[in-house]
Amino acid sequence: MATDLNAPSAPLLEVRGLRKTYSTGGPFTAGRRVVAAEDVAFRIRRGEAVALVGESGSGKSTIARLLLRLEPADAGEALLDGVDVFRREPRHASRGYRRRVQMVFQDPFGSLNPAHDVAHHLTRPLLRLDSPDRAHGGQAAGAPARERVLELLRTVGLEPAEEFVHRHPYELSGGQRQRVAIARSLAADPDLLVADEPTSMLDVSIRTGLLNLLAKLKRERGLAILLITHDLASARFLAERIVVLYQGRVVEDGPGGAVVESPAHPYTRALLASIAGPGGAAAAPRAAATAAATRGCPFAARCPEVHDACRAEDPAPRGHDGRRVRCHLYPATPGTAR
Repeated sequence: MATDLNAPSAPLLEVRGLRKTYSTGGPFTAGRRVVAAEDVAFRIRRGEAVALVGESGSGKSTIARLLLRLEPADAGEALLDGVDVFRREPRHASRGYRRRVQMVFQDPFGSLNPAHDVAHHLTRPLLRLDSPDRAHGGQAAGAPARERVLELLRTVGLEPAEEFVHRHPYELSGGQRQRVAIARSLAADPDLLVADEPTSMLDVSIRTGLLNLLAKLKRERGLAILLITHDLASARFLAERIVVLYQGRVVEDGPGGAVVESPAHPYTRALLASIAGPGGAAAAPRAAATAAATRGCPFAARCPEVHDACRAEDPAPRGHDGRRVRCHLYPATPGTAR
């Protein structure tokens, strides 16, 4: 029987068995294989935010690049409304796919061209497909596009919009630039927004405002959001589900509240302990300078609860308290491999 992809339970995006490796070294030097993503699986529904959480080098941004089709995956599937985009899309994604899946980059100072004003950045995605300078398709240049630009600026909280439309990026604060970057992504009317550490380069005082804006877009527009972050506090604020990554593997996946309030995996507990006190920012823990384990659990060398089984066998995901956990501390259960 056919699946109704418009049903509330159907995911907008489903990732299955995603894998990506890199090789170090050059043509005349010995290298080693670095696993950036291994058997990664998660789902995102319309109007839902899912956070990929982990320290630097955990594979978060690699997964984002794979889903954006900026790099090819070695293996796995990414089903957008039930269609595997890795098979259907070329290596570099089509305009139709890029319209549906948009990106907000980490650096608000580097993501906007300082030579162009705000109107230019927001008008580009609105150009018609039959224009010589076409982009995602939409309204033509002129009065309709100007009204749409003003509407986008109001949507992201830059008001009065008329005062921002002809400013250049160097005339904006970091928070204002990031709001323009979000507005530019919204101009394409996407289904999914991939936000790569969108607040990490901003002052603590304005981070909450950006997170509130993303929460509003999720709630009012039904926008799905994939949040890339090392900060469990930000993930808990925005995301219904949190996926914790370590060395490219999903070690814990569950409801945001449960993961933060009662973390099951020792690595998740370490991330939670790294969050600063009230008024402070979260800081990612530094990875230990050790070679990747060739057998056993990759976290065994850093785990305070390690035992013999951890060093001997890499655990498969198992169910625990309404979530998936990849840890020998919990009994293996059938049906939780995905």
